[in-house]
Amino acid sequence: MADPYRLAAAALDSIRRQIAEAITNRHYELHPGLAERFGPAGRSNCLQDAEYHLSYLSAAVSAGTPVFFTEYLSWCKAMLGARGVAAEHLAENLRIMREILQVNLPPELHAFALPAVDAGLAELGRTSAAPASLLPEGSGPLAQLARDYLSALLGAERHLASSLTLGAAQAGTPIRDLYLQVFQPCQQEVGRLWQMNQISVAQEHYCTAATQLIMSQLYPYIFSGQRKNRTLLAACVAGDLHELGARVVSDLLELQGWDTIYLGANVPASSIIKLMQDRHIDVLALSATMTFHVPVVERLIAEIRSAQITRPAKILVGGYPFNLAPELWKRVDADAWAPDAAQAIAAADRLVSSVETR
Repeated sequence: MADPYRLAAAALDSIRRQIAEAITNRHYELHPGLAERFGPAGRSNCLQDAEYHLSYLSAAVSAGTPVFFTEYLSWCKAMLGARGVAAEHLAENLRIMREILQVNLPPELHAFALPAVDAGLAELGRTSAAPASLLPEGSGPLAQLARDYLSALLGAERHLASSLTLGAAQAGTPIRDLYLQVFQPCQQEVGRLWQMNQISVAQEHYCTAATQLIMSQLYPYIFSGQRKNRTLLAACVAGDLHELGARVVSDLLELQGWDTIYLGANVPASSIIKLMQDRHIDVLALSATMTFHVPVVERLIAEIRSAQITRPAKILVGGYPFNLAPELWKRVDADAWAPDAAQAIAAADRLVSSVETR
């Protein structure tokens, strides 16, 4: 029997553009001065925002949990507030969305979509503090290194950031610790700083690109260990451009003696399946950062399960959506889930060990 939540999400997706246009039209009816104030570009942006909100709503409906929508709105509220946009503007958009959905969605689907919108409105009505810094606390050497590293990146001093981490590695700091206590929290903090309008998109991109380069400079340490005859294939699903988390997992398993095939961002399903047919893969690690990419993960896993693969790999999933809904990995038919890179490494070892001991 088809899952009613997935069917409701599919129905919503099929008319998403139509709903977004109706929301935009209604918004401009209520505020006729918008057209003159912002011109055609403003209307285009309003339409784009409405579609984006609906994509998160659809993800929440498909997963059967409003948390996908409420967490997105909480993030959005902080992001817009940092740019001088009051939460009431977002709340009005949701009220219009609810009005349009009530008219345009078939009545039997109201129970799937409208409660998530109501939960979102309730979330926007709550008082919330600005997101706190994600850098390590305390005065330990790696906490200070993380602060110095991020400061160098924000100052566009890539060479200084590189010398800080390479110097720490040469002094004996474990590579795993540099990844988990410097690179990972600094990248998370970069995301928070952009959300809070404290850095530009250009700075965010610079920090990410520099960190990827600096990670590659540590590869002589990573590839020096004894091999375990285990292979990981790591990829971000099609459409997902946030690749650093999957790369951290791949590099740290390489450090532990695995052979890893890291494919990066936005990998088509057909390419992943072809590689799994051509090579023996012990664990496939799939990453999804945006909640609306969860259906892509689910479809990919279904294709893998039905493909002709001589020795099927165990499938490990991770990323923000799975952290929000810890049982989601079962819903997409994965073999395991890990909330962070450290636990992903343990989960991969555990998955392979469970096969080897049979």
